[in-house]
Amino acid sequence: MPTSQVRRVVIADDHALVRTGMKNILAGLDDVVVVGEAENGLEAIALAKEQRPDLLLLDAGMPLSRGMEVFGEVRRWTPETRIAVVTGFNAAGSLSDWIAAGVDGLFLKTCPPEEMATGFALLLQGEGYVSKDVLRRIQNAEAVAELSQRERQVLHLIAEGCSNAAIAERLSISAKTVDNHRTRLMAKLGVHSVGQLLAYALKEGLLDSSAQL
Repeated sequence: MPTSQVRRVVIADDHALVRTGMKNILAGLDDVVVVGEAENGLEAIALAKEQRPDLLLLDAGMPLSRGMEVFGEVRRWTPETRIAVVTGFNAAGSLSDWIAAGVDGLFLKTCPPEEMATGFALLLQGEGYVSKDVLRRIQNAEAVAELSQRERQVLHLIAEGCSNAAIAERLSISAKTVDNHRTRLMAKLGVHSVGQLLAYALKEGLLDSSAQL
């Protein structure tokens, strides 16, 4: 019987706990061996050149050489290595930058281990993978970008605890129009209650002074 090909992985993250967690996930996959660990960007580049792994798991915020710099160097020296970024930076703009750069895989560190295992396995088979939480962050950012200035004003006044009637008076519009804005806000942001709406707005930094009259 033909023997299975062993896939080789390098893990680059400056936190030992994170590296251990990823090793534990990889241990559950067949025919996978971790051939090196890097604590900073320069070590990651050197290990990739030396080992030419099938997969590099890369932290976006490495010391000495940042993740995007490591990505570029590894692509240049060992283009056959697939690169997956596992990051704690969840800003949608940063995540979109990685996708635009052509990374093979993209995960947040909050991604469930089971999904990481699925994604790592697909990457080692030559596929790409973007985790569900990354996709949600990018989609949420797109939804926020679609909010009109008036919708942002209504959101800000809801956060102040204003009733529909009070918002209508402040903005010189009808209470029915306020209710329509509230409904559209919930639909665009994918929430189902005022509490969820406010929690989302706080998380995404929507309640700033720029939305005020």
